[in-house]
Amino acid sequence: MAKRVTPLLHRDDPNKDPLVGHVKVTREDWLNVARDVLVSDGVAEVKVLALGERLEVSRSSFYWYFKSRKHLLEVLLDDWEERNTKTIVDNCALPAETITEAVCNFFRCFIDPALFDQGLDFAVREWSRRDGAVRQRIDNADKTRLAALAQMFERHGYDAQEADVRGRILYFMQLGYHALEVREPMEARIGRLDGYLECFTGVKHDPESLADYKAYSEVLGKTT
Repeated sequence: MAKRVTPLLHRDDPNKDPLVGHVKVTREDWLNVARDVLVSDGVAEVKVLALGERLEVSRSSFYWYFKSRKHLLEVLLDDWEERNTKTIVDNCALPAETITEAVCNFFRCFIDPALFDQGLDFAVREWSRRDGAVRQRIDNADKTRLAALAQMFERHGYDAQEADVRGRILYFMQLGYHALEVREPMEARIGRLDGYLECFTGVKHDPESLADYKAYSEVLGKTT
């Protein structure tokens, strides 16, 4: 599971506009802390009073931005959809000259924490074990992601059935890889990439796209 980073409060972020008047924290601050607690401790610990203590503000600040705890949880789910499902769909739809390039675009989601929050994804899945409505959202998200992958393969000449199967293999492998918390150096994973790509696509990989992806992973390794 990806390492969590303590959320940066709006007022402490130099890239944000300064807060004015008596406002101490923003809606974004509440959401950031709630997301972090969801990932680290589970949905049962996402409590208004506890979040306020972390932010060092009263509960009245919370109710300026959210109607209730239930409303906050709904916003958290919307945030997860935007961060994770939309990211996968968008990356699968990126222009690509070859299927190798297309699959590498998908892989980028899972090595770049700015694109896909793995910890958040599995926290929501754990939440869904005890909440039928959240389970439905997980099921719908998986269907959307799988459809995006199938469409990606179809754009590169695979028939609908093969595109569906290859998309499922690719998606379930990638999620399982992180669910099992496989620990290996990025160099080792990249070293197997040629073989992975050929197994996932059934064709010889495109050297140029592979080189671009390796360069991308090396940059991330130096900055994350």
